[in-house]
Amino acid sequence: MAETNKGEGSHHEVIVIGAGVAGIYQIKRLADLGIDALVLDAAPDLGGTWYWNRYPGARFDSESYTYGYSFSKELLEEWHWKERFSAQPENLRYLNYVADKFGLRKYMRFNCKVEKARFDEAQNIWHLALADGSELICRFVVLAVGLLSVPTPPRLEGMDSFKGRSFHTFYWPHEPVDLTGKKVAVIGTGATAIQIIGEIADKVGELTVFQRRPNWSAPLNNSPISNAEMADIRVRYDDIFAACSRTPGGFEHEPDRRGFHEVTREERLALWDKLYDEPGFGIWLSNFREIFTDEAANAEFSAYIADRIRRRVKDPVTAEKLIPKDHGFGVQRVPLETRYFEAYNSDNVHLVDISETPIERITENGLRTSVRDYEFDVVVYSTGFDAITGAFDQIDISGVGGEKLFDKWRDGPSTFLGMLVHGFPNLLMPTGPQSGSASTNFPRGIENGVNWCMDLLQHMWNRGYVSADPTLAAQERWTAHVTKMYAIMLMRKAKSWFTGYNSNVPGHEHGKVRYFVYNGGTPKYVAAINDVAAKGYEGIVFGSEARSNAAE
Repeated sequence: MAETNKGEGSHHEVIVIGAGVAGIYQIKRLADLGIDALVLDAAPDLGGTWYWNRYPGARFDSESYTYGYSFSKELLEEWHWKERFSAQPENLRYLNYVADKFGLRKYMRFNCKVEKARFDEAQNIWHLALADGSELICRFVVLAVGLLSVPTPPRLEGMDSFKGRSFHTFYWPHEPVDLTGKKVAVIGTGATAIQIIGEIADKVGELTVFQRRPNWSAPLNNSPISNAEMADIRVRYDDIFAACSRTPGGFEHEPDRRGFHEVTREERLALWDKLYDEPGFGIWLSNFREIFTDEAANAEFSAYIADRIRRRVKDPVTAEKLIPKDHGFGVQRVPLETRYFEAYNSDNVHLVDISETPIERITENGLRTSVRDYEFDVVVYSTGFDAITGAFDQIDISGVGGEKLFDKWRDGPSTFLGMLVHGFPNLLMPTGPQSGSASTNFPRGIENGVNWCMDLLQHMWNRGYVSADPTLAAQERWTAHVTKMYAIMLMRKAKSWFTGYNSNVPGHEHGKVRYFVYNGGTPKYVAAINDVAAKGYEGIVFGSEARSNAAE
């Protein structure tokens, strides 16, 4: 087995692309085995989503202590989460602490953008072409590129003409942005915008929100974690992670096992009132299971949430504009908010419905809708991401016979277990499309995916295999299973990144569902991937020809 090094040279056994939450855990597992491995990231430093997203209000919507890594008892004992839902600066500090504690930085190279990845069938190796003109060679590529790492600006005329400051939330400046007294526009009302608006409404001079489609949202109910509470959490970590492993979403929140129609309306309201006032995703994930599958149940619950919004927003016209009419609560990932709805009660906050008065262009001084011009000092584009496959599409990936992954996935991804793709041997995706990560508490999904990929690699190293490629039949069976799981869920109808929708990405407009996520929940997903491993990695073809010198 290859010895570790500090990243010198162009030949490696494994190259990991992405130094975010997944990449950090992946390189930790490889380093523990002494594998010659390297992590590449286009960013100037590690952290992935927590390096880039520095906008006001950026924080976990997972309970902090369920988000952190579970692999080290010592790490769990040392780290004190300060808030129930930790904010970006602390999250980035945590990831740096992990990397430094376990000596992982020596395996990482930053400002390294991978532009091409080409599989050499004769040698069973990958050639990676970097933006700086250099090339690296490896036996295995692990894509830890993130689910929401390719921002999508709006397709508006005149964006370069604006004389003030403007940026997509993903690229929020690293230096402080003083919004005091400024006229600020936020375009979009998705999860990110909901965090920003609640955070800056009382700090800016004037805030105008341009909304096309409202999103359902529920209270985060964040709070500090005291020393005593953190001590109690440390004692309960085994139980906490056990709960995450048995729940569909990988959170502590377990669904109510009573039937929606088996309890009275009064009992349903009592549960909803309780959950609405509790922290986190309980209002979504500790609810009745029927809200995800039964139109009538979802409609009744959505009406309840709509009434809660009306109670929080003083102006009834504004309240109605903030209540979605095109989808029910919970059929797409639910943003959690702090003071979001109350922000619209302030005289300095204005809501513009651009489904009624569309934005025509960005101007030198602000923007123009179909009815008037607006002047702003700062324009914030909170217009989402090319989710799930966007980061894969950024790399020109060529497999067997020169087939392009981009072309293969043009109409939607097809994978084996969400972690392998037929015709692209030795390309591993611990959190890939159709895996159990995108629809769960992400770090819990990450650990499941990385652990499975590591077991596969060890299986190969122990037996002298040099390539692994899933069969087309196995891949088609998995994709058909993923597709079937959509059929029972109301989310199949949503204009959401869960279904591949993004009006700012050509070809991803509404009208064609992309089957991006596994909807069976964490326990079923883990059982499925473990079953494949237990059967000697059934559905994967291994190559055992003599190893080339290139990857030794």
